[in-house]
Amino acid sequence: MPSSSPRPRTRPHHFAAIDLGASTGRVMTAQVTPNELTLTETHRFPNRPVRTAGTLHWDILALYAGVLDGLRAAGPVTSVGIDGWAVDYGLLDADGALLGNPVHYRDTRTESAPEKVWAAMPAPELYAATGIQHAPFNTLYQLTAAQGTAQLAAAERLLLIPDLLTYWLTGEQGTELTNASTTQLLDPHTKTWSHDVATRLDINLDLFAPLRHPGDPAGHLLPHVLEETGLNTRTPTPVTTIASHDTASAVAAAPATTDNFAYICTGTWSLAGMELAAPVRTEAGRAANFTNELGIDGTVRYLRNIMGLWLLQECRRTWGSSDLEPLLRQAANVPALRSLVDASDPAFLPPGNMPHRIAQACRSTGQPVPSTPAETTRCILDSLALAHRQAIEDAQRLTGRSVDVVHIVGGGARNALLCQLTADACGLPVVAGPAEAAALGNVLVQARAHGLTADRHEMRALLARTQPLARYEPASDRRTRSAWAEASQHIAAHRLP
Repeated sequence: MPSSSPRPRTRPHHFAAIDLGASTGRVMTAQVTPNELTLTETHRFPNRPVRTAGTLHWDILALYAGVLDGLRAAGPVTSVGIDGWAVDYGLLDADGALLGNPVHYRDTRTESAPEKVWAAMPAPELYAATGIQHAPFNTLYQLTAAQGTAQLAAAERLLLIPDLLTYWLTGEQGTELTNASTTQLLDPHTKTWSHDVATRLDINLDLFAPLRHPGDPAGHLLPHVLEETGLNTRTPTPVTTIASHDTASAVAAAPATTDNFAYICTGTWSLAGMELAAPVRTEAGRAANFTNELGIDGTVRYLRNIMGLWLLQECRRTWGSSDLEPLLRQAANVPALRSLVDASDPAFLPPGNMPHRIAQACRSTGQPVPSTPAETTRCILDSLALAHRQAIEDAQRLTGRSVDVVHIVGGGARNALLCQLTADACGLPVVAGPAEAAALGNVLVQARAHGLTADRHEMRALLARTQPLARYEPASDRRTRSAWAEASQHIAAHRLP
């Protein structure tokens, strides 16, 4: 691994990272030199799905307006990059006009799509071809559900969400590779489209724009965008292709000082796994529901999707609670491992009364039923920590590699209780931070494209030197270790619903 020693000082560059999450979007600006990295939030805006005529949509125009407001607040920058969530897309007609608001991945339209897909291509063959875990909302299933619709018939182009916004900013169309790998239509070994999968499932790959890689140019801000954002400058403002899947950007920002690490990208979802040089497309990996998504520098993000802090977000929405810290303090005083749920249970996927669903799951398995917000919160955090343990143990078993540290990045890095529980559950030290990992990974790929860093190891060394991190050591007492082991064995033997 290259040395982490500082590089010679140069004048700072300023970059804008557009980072779109499932509940909020933000525009962050960063000042970067080879030895310095500071990140500032310039604008945050809500991401509120809208249900119309029974279908759940993203309000993509509101998101675009938020992006423009953020760029206006950011001021002149060296470059702009966009990351966001995976699998969802917008369809364009022959004139480049959007054919309706993109459908939300939590919509129910894909409920029957997997069976239709597996009838044409059995699940083991599909996994061997793409290495992507089964999730009912994958782009493949969304396109299968959309077959026969007038909208899909009229479409000339499909752009994943970050690529759609890039197109509106630049007029240039492309499909970024890390996000393309989540569609279940890409071969992670060749890093090109799987024509066999597309042919057998009657999906037209010509809908996709040409593939682009992190670091590639993505065009320049259009004149009307410059005018609307007040960024009229003598030199064009470039947009740089970054790892546009937010998890790929977040993993790029894991401040690892060794290759023997696991990561957990925490937020609405928990994505737990390891960074590999090549995909692992074994039947055992499919059975364990591990996915092979692409990262920067040709790496593979071998991980499992876990429902994540969505469970707590939905509970707090039901409770009408806005203050998290008192709730976490109360949850810390609830007995550990009193009640557990399967954090990957599809029953928790839709929005709705989450406390009721968690109570039902506990009741159906003969466990104490959480009766207060603090008890429900502790149930969620214990369950997430246990799911983190299982994912990291499985990743090591399936790859034949071991890890000596877990990096928690993303919003969950601020949750000290979750970080400590994860350290205790995994029996490994946890390094928490940075919380804004997706934005930092976005910025650093831009910075590298402009010659400020050399490779991902140097990027991570810069993060380790400049970002606030917290370290959590696992409990050393035998009783705690035994309790987590017994809980893990219980869930493995009695699959919680």
